Amino acid sequence: MRRGIGATALVATLALAATACGDDGGDSEQSGKVEGTVTFWDTSNDGEKGTYKKIAEDFEKKHPKVNVKYVHVNFGDANQKFKNAAGGNSGAPDVMRTEVAWVADFANLGYLQALDGTPALDNESDYLKTAAGSTRFKGKTYAAPQVTDTLGLFYNKRLLKEAGVEVPQSFADLKKNAKKIKDKTGATALYLRGDDPYWFLPYLYGEGGDLLDTKAKKVTVDEKPGEKALATMKDLVDSKAAITDSSDGQENGIKAFQEGKVAMIVDGPWDIALAQEGKEFKGDKKDNLGVAPVPAGSKAQGSPQGGWNLSVYAGSKNLRASQEFVKYMSSAEVQKRTTEELSLLPTRKSVYEEPSVEKNAMVKFFRPAVEKAVQRPWIAEGNSLFEPIRVGVDGVLAGGKSPSAAAKKTGDEFRKLLKDYK
Repeated sequence: MRRGIGATALVATLALAATACGDDGGDSEQSGKVEGTVTFWDTSNDGEKGTYKKIAEDFEKKHPKVNVKYVHVNFGDANQKFKNAAGGNSGAPDVMRTEVAWVADFANLGYLQALDGTPALDNESDYLKTAAGSTRFKGKTYAAPQVTDTLGLFYNKRLLKEAGVEVPQSFADLKKNAKKIKDKTGATALYLRGDDPYWFLPYLYGEGGDLLDTKAKKVTVDEKPGEKALATMKDLVDSKAAITDSSDGQENGIKAFQEGKVAMIVDGPWDIALAQEGKEFKGDKKDNLGVAPVPAGSKAQGSPQGGWNLSVYAGSKNLRASQEFVKYMSSAEVQKRTTEELSLLPTRKSVYEEPSVEKNAMVKFFRPAVEKAVQRPWIAEGNSLFEPIRVGVDGVLAGGKSPSAAAKKTGDEFRKLLKDYK
């Protein structure tokens, strides 16, 4: 359940009062001993969590006096769960794997420890500029970049070959070939994520639009590109070129792709390992998995910048060990490992020069895609913008609402959240 604005402001004030003594990341934390318990909330998916748990255990081997309490938290629950714990000064983790859009939000509420001048930020010049951008808020750094990503089109090479179609360059191409794919293979062309508002962004960018114009402080999601993006999604579902769900899209989509029930799904590097566990891509069939740019809309091709950072709770009772844990988890050593084992994209420039990373097929595609990814607005309210989008998309795909009405409603809700935007 979401907190009201008044309640959020109150718990933020309490958190700031309780943790202000540690917010500057001063010498007291740096001189402390690396020992004690560090609770780590890992928000990775099912295909990744085993690797991250082992990495946490390896940190304990390097620091025998530290006990890492590993807790896997479902991504969909993690944001509100952390706010509830941090706002109530009870149960918040020392370190959290934080989605890039959450950093400004949590920092604005006073829940994150500033990491400038602490051991957590090691060799900062090695970070990709785009990845580092999401860690900063109002002149301070509140996280260390760990993984960067964007969306691509995963496709089943076997099914497209059997259907005699090429990888679609646009959503129009995809729709045009959907019937041929169905007739020749029995598979639906696309699984469309209708439950997660992040997946709305490629359709919006494809029509030349954006959520906001932050320089002009103007809401733009309800302009023609936003309306057309919703219409494109609806048309793909209505024409049966795509199937969708209002909930559980992560599980349902990847399962349908693993089993060959759909030929394509828009997804990110975090699901590569999971996709390869399916019967269509397991073992000697791993080369059946193809990745291409997200299809274009009528105006452009674009995909959002995403990724994961590592943040330290401002109320942590063990700041020094937490900072050292963040340093390790964001190190070149660990990023190289997660690329080798999970095909995740590093945030450190030096890791891309490693031979094992250079030859990784998914890195070869996703690195240039990330460099061209569309930057999201790194504002405190950025994460809050997704709920109105989710409601709008669901209204169009499942609620019988028109794209124009849904776009207008989404824009109105944005303006309620962004009081100084027109």
